[in-house]
Amino acid sequence: MTVAHILRGKSREIFTLSPDHTIAEAARTLAEKRIGAVLITKKDGSIAGILSERDIVRALAKNAAEGFEHKVKVHMTAKVETVRESDTIPSIMERMTTGKFRHMPVVENGKLIGIVSIGDVVKFRLAEMEAETQAMRDYITA
Repeated sequence: MTVAHILRGKSREIFTLSPDHTIAEAARTLAEKRIGAVLITKKDGSIAGILSERDIVRALAKNAAEGFEHKVKVHMTAKVETVRESDTIPSIMERMTTGKFRHMPVVENGKLIGIVSIGDVVKFRLAEMEAETQAMRDYITA
């Protein structure tokens, strides 16, 4: 199974901010959209970075309330790992685990087309395992 299978079962809506938005604005976006990370994009739409809940917590722990006024470009992760629709679920699970991150943008032909989270991956794998279990039960009882 591949990233394309995950994307079929979820919204392709992508939330982005510019590097000059503040940490406070980013936190509001995460809360309002009920998401764990937001992509930071340049004016041309290319990925400049990603800002996660963890990044916000680190910014506030280091800078207290003053951190809310910092620009996201100061605290975002600039080296963003991306995936393609053809990447396999086990390969992205391994990359997320090794890299200790929970969100990966999906890019095809240089264009941002989605984002997958560790929650999406786990949900997909659980559904896949449940289907396999049911198929085995059906086979045994048939």
